[in-house]
Amino acid sequence: MNFKIPVVAAISALTLMTGAAWSKDSVIYATSLEPPHLDPTAGAAQAIDAVVHFNIFEGLTRFTPEGAVVPLLAKSWDISADGLTYTFTLQDGVTFHDGSTFDAEDVKFSLDRARADDSTNAQKALFSAISDVSVAGPQTVVVTLTEPNGNLLFNLAWGDAVIVAPETAATLKTAPTGTGPYRFAEWVQGDRVEMTRNPDYWGAAPALSAATIKFISDPTAAFAAMMAEDIDAFDNFPAPENVVQFEADPRFQVLVGSTEGETILSTNNAQPPFDNPKVREALAHAIDRQAIIDGAMFGYGTPIGTHFAPHNPAYVDLTGHSDFDPDKARALLAEAGMANGFTTTLHLPPPSYARRGGEIIAAQLAQVGITAEIINVEWAQWLETVFKGKTYGLTIVSHTEPMDIGIYARPGYYFQYDNPDLQGLMNRLNATTDPDKRTEMLQDAQRVIADDYVNGYLFQLAKIGIAKADLQGLWVNAPTAAIEIGALSWAE
Repeated sequence: MNFKIPVVAAISALTLMTGAAWSKDSVIYATSLEPPHLDPTAGAAQAIDAVVHFNIFEGLTRFTPEGAVVPLLAKSWDISADGLTYTFTLQDGVTFHDGSTFDAEDVKFSLDRARADDSTNAQKALFSAISDVSVAGPQTVVVTLTEPNGNLLFNLAWGDAVIVAPETAATLKTAPTGTGPYRFAEWVQGDRVEMTRNPDYWGAAPALSAATIKFISDPTAAFAAMMAEDIDAFDNFPAPENVVQFEADPRFQVLVGSTEGETILSTNNAQPPFDNPKVREALAHAIDRQAIIDGAMFGYGTPIGTHFAPHNPAYVDLTGHSDFDPDKARALLAEAGMANGFTTTLHLPPPSYARRGGEIIAAQLAQVGITAEIINVEWAQWLETVFKGKTYGLTIVSHTEPMDIGIYARPGYYFQYDNPDLQGLMNRLNATTDPDKRTEMLQDAQRVIADDYVNGYLFQLAKIGIAKADLQGLWVNAPTAAIEIGALSWAE
């Protein structure tokens, strides 16, 4: 089913026909993955955030392109001396796209909805420290915690924490209504989402009056569309082998940066034989990270040995802990009673890093006696069978949520790792505000999951952006999954 506003559809068609006549007032921005729906508070797919976060929806705080946390719908806040009470003062004159007023009641509704027992928020754990949300005035919200939480302002910057209105919450998946600089106009499923500038936006008016987010998953089609200038920019370009051609073409700019995407060989820790740590260790030593980076990503990517971004100051280089050593992998399998190897499944979602990387990994595992049956799945299937159903052996995915090592303290998370010691460590981390102590705890957590070989840690996903040379305001790095249309403009 398509969701259309006829006038906007007509404008879109005219845009495609007239090309340059509209090019300086709008943008066509492509990305590889189409979201399953458009409600960032009710889904795990980062493709949702890429389309709607900062464009249609906003939170109390936000990430800058450099990764800092700054005010957004909350213009300021006060923190009590004991760290248990946050008093937020909200921006004035903010309205939702349906014309209703944004106020403290909407913040209370959104946070209570996210942390409710029946919440469908994929990151419900972000709100677990909140014991109460109260309204102290139309523009004042008081958030009370059960214990100090040094991550609260950071957590509130996630797409999962955007503020929504109770009047429209039930229809956000197909008709997203927020406070952002762009209004939802149309979703042609399988092709694009269109947005138009919000004339009543409370902040600085964006330069572009309209934007189209197109979905092009095939690397060959992505290259052809960009070269033909049918699109203006491509976020996380899926064909790294073609980057050199864009670098040599003055029509384009190439922006290579880092993401928060730890790309891992996710392992079902509750499913035999992966419930045996020796088997997981064997898996880690059977993998040649650099060969995967070179073969699947054409050299774009940074090897990692744990679930943490190398650009973070607290990162510990643990790549040597799981170095490529097929002989050691075979010996460990023999110690685990599996000298003849075993067969498992390898579910691969659509991104090229997964499909291409999966072929390489399957070949590497075969060299030590592990047969990985490749099962290619679309994102909806992956979310249903792997993320929710946990009916898999191995899968490859890039976790693009910012500093998300806390997922290893959730026994019910899809890779089903249950370590009470780590859970206690993460609880202490959440209650700690001292920067040096937090760094020490984060480094301890990295070592724990590396020592337990919870997953196969592959590489930090590079952000490869391709755009027309005169498009300005593009993010080089990706501290969160977002295509911020409001930051874009065309050079004169």
